[in-house]
Amino acid sequence: MTVFKGRAWKFDDDIDTDQIYPGKYLPLTDKVEMGKVAMSGVDGFEDFSERIEKGDVLLAGKNFGCGSSREHAVVTLEYAGISVVVAKSFAR
Repeated sequence: MTVFKGRAWKFDDDIDTDQIYPGKYLPLTDKVEMGKVAMSGVDGFEDFSERIEKGDVLLAGKNFGCGSSREHAVVTLEYAGISVVVAKSFAR
């Protein structure tokens, strides 16, 4: 069994890809810069990347990752330092 250690960050249901990685940042290609905007579309989490530490865990409700299909929304969490995402359900 794999054990993850880090702080847990809790998010609500229906967090969409534009909240995870806002579309205005799509031109970014640098991994560090992409990581800095992770979850910045969620009200109250505009500075999320400054608050997390490598290895932290993201907890979400239902339908995490809904909205447009955007690869950036997946990799930005890794680039930000999130070690694992646990959700009640993931969008397809």
